[in-house]
Parts: sequence; structure tokens; C-alpha cells
Amino acid sequence: MTALAGDLDHGFTVLYDAYRGAVFSTALRLCGRWAEAEDLAAEAFLRAYRALAGYGAGRIAELRPRAWLLTILMNLWRNSRRGAARRPPPGPLEDAPDPADPAEGVEAAATRHETGRELAGLLEKLPEAQRAAVVLRHVADLPIAEIAVVLAVPEGTVKSHISRGLARLRKLHTTQGAPHAC
Repeated sequence: MTALAGDLDHGFTVLYDAYRGAVFSTALRLCGRWAEAEDLAAEAFLRAYRALAGYGAGRIAELRPRAWLLTILMNLWRNSRRGAARRPPPGPLEDAPDPADPAEGVEAAATRHETGRELAGLLEKLPEAQRAAVVLRHVADLPIAEIAVVLAVPEGTVKSHISRGLARLRKLHTTQGAPHAC
């Protein structure tokens, strides 16, 4: 964060490079649509840049960048869901696959893509609070304390949302006739 205090443009480039993957993958698992995830991630970084331009060096030094960026993303996602209530529902997860590993075989890549689509469908069925907590913990790999900051709830509530969300995912996965549980 010290790079941000000295040269905003260079520091923001470093910040973007370090966290773009985490922000995008979190957005994708939250909204389930590739294009919407790209838009959410881009808007999150744009708002972060604008906010940083008004921050002093002391405030920048105190930032926990990953939690801060994901807080911005979560707020954007919640706002988009409120607006979505006035629009027709989107279709299923788009067929854009995750970037492939060159060493991965075609069959393994297809299986991974199908698993990702299945997971996205299951995540869409979770209540917003549970989905957010599960995605932040298991996609963004945030510790419980940072998730509590991002969601602005106590740590115990985060643990409860994660536990209930995972239990519901297991139940949904099992009731869909899947051969094995999560």
C-alpha cells in the first residue's frame, strides 16, 4: 500500500495486478455470469481508484486491500441484485469456460467446466448472505475476520452463514441426483 501513497497510478497498477483474479473469481461465483462478473470487477476497481484519489497517505496505509476491494465488490453486487428485481431474470451461467490449464486434458477441462456450471447453479439457490459468506471463504479464501469486515457482521454470524450455506449446498447437490455429495 505504500506504493499507492507515493504514485497513485503506479500503485493502483500494482494493486490491480495483485487482486484482479480474486475480485473477478469472487464476482463470477456471486453473480454466475461471465459478462456480469467482468462488469462488476471493473466497476469495483474503478470505484476503488476514485476513492483512493481522495484518501490521504495515513488512510491508505491502514487499508487491508483485499478486504477493501471485496467490500466494494459486495456492495456493487447487492446493488445490482436490487436492480435485477426490476429486470427479467438472467439466463444460466454463460458458456464461457474458465481459463484452461495447458497441461490439462480435454476431458479434465470439460469436467472442470461442468462442475463450475453446476456449482454456479447451486450457489444461485443460496440466500444472499450465505452465498456471499461461502464465496468469500471458499473462492476468495478470506479468513473469517476479513469476511466479517467485508459483510459488516460479527464473526459468529459469518461462521453460521458459511456452515448453513455449505449444508444447504450439500443438500441441494444430493437432491439433484448427483452421484456423490460435496
